[in-house]
Amino acid sequence: MSLKTTESDSRHQNIDKMSTRDILEGINQEDRSVPVAISRVIPSIEKAVDHISSKMKKGGRLFYLGAGTSGRLGVVDASELPPTFGADPNWVVGLIAGGDQAIRKAVENAEDDRAGAFKDLAIYQPSSDDIILGIAASGSTPYVVGGLAEAREKGISTVCIVCNENSALADQADFPIEIVVGPEFITGSTRMKAGTAQKLVLNMISTSVMVKLGRVRGNKMVDMQLNNDKLVDRGIRMVMQETGLNREQATALLEEKGNVRMAVDAVRKD
Repeated sequence: MSLKTTESDSRHQNIDKMSTRDILEGINQEDRSVPVAISRVIPSIEKAVDHISSKMKKGGRLFYLGAGTSGRLGVVDASELPPTFGADPNWVVGLIAGGDQAIRKAVENAEDDRAGAFKDLAIYQPSSDDIILGIAASGSTPYVVGGLAEAREKGISTVCIVCNENSALADQADFPIEIVVGPEFITGSTRMKAGTAQKLVLNMISTSVMVKLGRVRGNKMVDMQLNNDKLVDRGIRMVMQETGLNREQATALLEEKGNVRMAVDAVRKD
């Protein structure tokens, strides 16, 4: 396996002697290559999204597996779906090597436990109705590779997001997404371009899946949770826009129904 991202030497030399401006411009120069790399693999992302959404329409769940930065990105993406789309917290679940404590602080050797992922998954009783999505910049993380390998043995669909070609992780994925972003600004620091690529693709997958599951109407988050003043105000404005009600009427209706979709539907059914 050629580690084109994680081990290749940086194109930028003597970074420790650079001015602040040169450091920032160098990072920005590298970051601009990420969307281009993603654009090349949109067909692979499309296949994954269509498969995931079809399984979830039938009651399946999506599990993210990752370690370190990759694991944290999966946990973040999964945790944002309930407030944004009103999704059941068990629809998309992010698991990180070392457990929740690893979100804030590295857990020694957790990512090297090849059997660890399925131990973590066991409480959810994954089945062939579900999908396991592994995230790893190098594509060699034992926790993630082992998780996908065991999922495959059990007949569970597998997807991966990786930033190298021909990786061990991609070998275990029914739907591999290989985003080759090239060397990092600082050699081996995959929290940078590789992490950005993973974040963007996770956003693309989860957002597209939620749209296909009917959690968006037009371009509006009609099922979002109204759990702070900003979101309540946004909900009121959405109801006003969709129904023609004035602010006082929209506010009262939203308070009664507790949800933008239900408030709008109540008016449309009259």
